[in-house]
Order: sequence, then C-alpha cells, then structure tokens
Amino acid sequence: MNVPEIRAEELKQRLDAGENLFLLDVRDEFEYETSNIGGHLIPLAELPRRVNELDASRKIIAVCKMGPRGAKAVQFLHKAGFNQVWNLSGGIHAWSDRVDHGVRKY
Repeated sequence: MNVPEIRAEELKQRLDAGENLFLLDVRDEFEYETSNIGGHLIPLAELPRRVNELDASRKIIAVCKMGPRGAKAVQFLHKAGFNQVWNLSGGIHAWSDRVDHGVRKY
C-alpha cells in the first residue's frame, strides 16, 4: 500500500512557515537519543497501545530512520481513523542530507 509522503524540503518549508504539524518519531528510544528533529517519540511497536496520545485533528508527520517504519505508522493510523497523516520520505537520513547536515546519521 502506498502511503502519503512529504519530502524533507517541503516539511522544512511548512515548519518554517509556522504550520502546526505534529512530528511523530516512531523509532526506538536509543535511535531518538542518537539523532532527532524534535518529534514526539512513540516507538512503532508501542503505537497501538499509545495511539490515544495523538490528536486526530492535527496534521501528523511520521518520522523514522529511512522511511519504512514511518510508512507502517501511517498505515496503522489511517486504519485507526486518522486522515491527515504523512510519512517523511527518506526519514531522518533525508532530513540530514537535504535540510540539516547537523542532524546525525547512524
């Protein structure tokens, strides 16, 4: 299943413009501690039991290392009734490559 995606450059533009986007980081805690872009950490494995922490009325961007876990999170959230959810295409690595070289790749 294809999921809606947002490119790192577009996400940066929308954040800079003050758009109220919720960054959902679905990586593991040690990955988040290694490198992050300020998202709210809910590891993918914990998402089913912690989905109530999310606001379905907000625009949510799922973030992972390179994209696949974010895509799984978007699929899960769509099934749970969330309509405004996108995957960060290429994940943290794309953000590091194309937006902020200071964000550590691992």
